[in-house]
Amino acid sequence: MTTTTEYIAFLRAVNVGGRTVRMERLRALFAELGLGGVRSYIQSGNVFFTTEEADRDALARRIEGHLAEALGFPVPVMLRTPDEVEALLAAEPFAGIEATPDVRLMVVFLSEPLPDGYPVPRTSEKGDFEIIGADPGTAYVVIHLRGGRMNTNPADVFGKSYPGQCTSRFLHTTAKILAAARKS
Repeated sequence: MTTTTEYIAFLRAVNVGGRTVRMERLRALFAELGLGGVRSYIQSGNVFFTTEEADRDALARRIEGHLAEALGFPVPVMLRTPDEVEALLAAEPFAGIEATPDVRLMVVFLSEPLPDGYPVPRTSEKGDFEIIGADPGTAYVVIHLRGGRMNTNPADVFGKSYPGQCTSRFLHTTAKILAAARKS
């Protein structure tokens, strides 16, 4: 008996830094892999699909390989089910912290858990970000804008000590992605 799983693929490096990919092309690349019900949400690399493939890590690597070959650059892929995203939002990881014109709340999706002993909570030396919490698949980062600008890439806050890949979304965008994923 096979089970179909719905995933949200959170992609890094899509439509930033000159790496432009039209969503129609991205959906076609996912469909070429035999994935079902492929849809996308906004231009920042969020793809919804279904699959019967049971090995999530192998699936992510297969998608990454196909995208790199087709697009000519690496695209790290973090896969989450809608239920997992709903659970992280329901846990209210930013409870008591308000997004303001100078504060951004970021959900950072991780391909690997943070290394043992990684200090959480942690504030950067410059005070431009705080990692307020983490679980094996996600870190929760508060960004403090300086002069109205984000001076840190939230996907790079872990430095070279982090062996995996990650991609970030604003908290409010993560909620919108989940809502879009739930619409079928």
